[in-house]
Amino acid sequence: MPVKKDAPDLARLDKVVADARRARDERANSYRGRALKMYPWICGRCTREFNHGNVHELTVHHKDHNHDNNPADGSNWELLCVYCHDNEHQRQLEQHGSLTTRPGDGPSSTHTPFADLASLFRKDD
Repeated sequence: MPVKKDAPDLARLDKVVADARRARDERANSYRGRALKMYPWICGRCTREFNHGNVHELTVHHKDHNHDNNPADGSNWELLCVYCHDNEHQRQLEQHGSLTTRPGDGPSSTHTPFADLASLFRKDD
């Protein structure tokens, strides 16, 4: 006996399509969407080129590190690949001293892997 398929819920499909279009428009109007329209898809540091297949690896970096500063002319943005973007933020953290150790903070490691090496080379006569 053939299985009867239910008709698709057209109202639900219309809502899904409308939501997807709204999300696409919001992305296009976001600062990332505007930056991708404004600048060539090239990392500003390593000059790696991007296309539609890998543009998700291209990020918008705020030059002044203020994510609320999004001028319409894009003067506070630069496109960076995810690797260069991470490196830029790592450099900023190190510059402000939040990742560096200071003298007198104690040893960074207490393990000495070669401490007993000399005894292994001694000849027992």
